[in-house]
Amino acid sequence: MEQDNTLHGTTTVGLACKDGIVLAADKRATSGHLIVNKKTDKTYKIADNIVITMAGTVSDAQLLCKLAKAELNLKKIRSGRDPSVKEAANLLSGMVYSNIRKMSLIPGVSHFLLGGSDKDGYHLYDVYADGSLTEEDEFVCSGSGSVMALGVLETLYNKNISVDDGVELAVKAVSAALQRDSASGNGINVITITKSGVERVINKDLDTKLKI
Repeated sequence: MEQDNTLHGTTTVGLACKDGIVLAADKRATSGHLIVNKKTDKTYKIADNIVITMAGTVSDAQLLCKLAKAELNLKKIRSGRDPSVKEAANLLSGMVYSNIRKMSLIPGVSHFLLGGSDKDGYHLYDVYADGSLTEEDEFVCSGSGSVMALGVLETLYNKNISVDDGVELAVKAVSAALQRDSASGNGINVITITKSGVERVINKDLDTKLKI
């Protein structure tokens, strides 16, 4: 994810665990070959029970996050209940669909992973950059480092994985991308969604300075 209006890379990971959802993302923001921010938070809470990760053109991704949060708040006020995770995913995918198809000098490409909990359980969705929506029952990645992360997840993931083990696996997956993808790096954020609610369990920066 980037800090200007150009497009580049990121690594985000989502895991469906037997007792919750794990979302993780690196911290590097790039513009072309330039690292413009080393402490970018690519996770965003759009409701008390729903979190998304962001990849793509930063201005579009940030705006869509804010709009989705506002629309979900309005829906809660009007209906008197918390929106379901599926409703939030459908809302966001519609926004992405409209955004990518508007006429603009800057391509408004944004890719989100959405995780949450409601009365029907835990849910993980892939809101792809073209606006398509897929519910995932195992794992999903986004960004330029996703190829490296997917290799780790394909090897180590199992359907009975716990959230605690899922956090460890998410770190391994993002770490693999940090080693090989130049557009990912500088640290990791990990969010869990369980019966205890939404919690940021890891917020770690990597020191890449050379010391003699």
